[in-house]
Amino acid sequence: MQLTACLRETIFTGASQKTSLEWLGIASFGVPEKLGCANLPLNSRQKELCKRKPYLLPSIREGARLGIQECRSQFRHERWNCMITAAATTAPMGASPLFGYELSSGTKETAFIYAVMAAGLVHSVTRSCSAGNMTECSCDTTLQNGGSASEGWHWGGCSDDVQYGMWFSRKFLDFPIRNTTGKENKVLLAMNLHNNEAGRQAVAKLMSVDCRCHGVSGSCAVKTCWKTMSSFEKIGHLLKDKYENSIQISDKIKRKMRRREKDQRKIPIHKDDLLYVNKSPNYCVEDKKLGIPGTQGRECNRTSEGADGCNLLCCGRGYNTHVVRHVERCECKFVWCCYVRCRRCESMTDVHTCK
Repeated sequence: MQLTACLRETIFTGASQKTSLEWLGIASFGVPEKLGCANLPLNSRQKELCKRKPYLLPSIREGARLGIQECRSQFRHERWNCMITAAATTAPMGASPLFGYELSSGTKETAFIYAVMAAGLVHSVTRSCSAGNMTECSCDTTLQNGGSASEGWHWGGCSDDVQYGMWFSRKFLDFPIRNTTGKENKVLLAMNLHNNEAGRQAVAKLMSVDCRCHGVSGSCAVKTCWKTMSSFEKIGHLLKDKYENSIQISDKIKRKMRRREKDQRKIPIHKDDLLYVNKSPNYCVEDKKLGIPGTQGRECNRTSEGADGCNLLCCGRGYNTHVVRHVERCECKFVWCCYVRCRRCESMTDVHTCK
């Protein structure tokens, strides 16, 4: 009860400040550039940046889509599955309709959302630069004309300019702490800024080097190499691992953020760690006030011992089993001339859902 009350208080204070993640609503717009910056779900700072760089709107939309999609993919089998909640569907503009209270609750889930969204924006903007879709950025020019002649390789091709993507992500998402009031708001904002940066660091950390061989008959006498970003799925896996090992911090900021446990405060906090203030609520049961749907009715895997298993996902409540009949075309053959003949196949599958 005490935790729930604390969360509700945090939600109230967090909702009073304009969240930097209003922009996630842009993912639902088909062609955001046709609406213009003033009509998009952006805060005042973002609208100003949008007006100066309107050509970045498709990349911003793609960044939101990437982040949302990866969040749902990473948590699809968890009790919290990163999906729209009942409360979120009626959320005001100040809170993204794509998530409920998670945006301002200061939990591990908040940490992951901020990190994956910042990473998604870095990834999409950097990709757009490399594709030549923008005039003020392109490939990473700092790597041109370098390499090692003795080792038989040189930089070439088009290296992804991740530094530009990280710069734009900071400019678009990071809200200065000095502009906020109230201790709780400052702690949450400092946490969100740190997790934004942790998301960007994940993209930079997973940069890899690709090479192409040149030489007679593919002898690879010389190699041309360039740096490229990893797939966003791989970045999502890294951030999920960071989520599993996230660090709870003190709800009081002095000179810097500190671990909550006093006996661990000498252990440094790294810039790629995910941080949270409040413990997660109980996602097992429905809580309409917090917008938590619970896991009743969720499909589970009866034989799995993991998070998707009926024992864990259903929180010990048990599960119902339904038999579902599938009908599909099968054993198709081409008949001359000119049609395909198929059999109609039926199969029965057991589907398990949480009580």
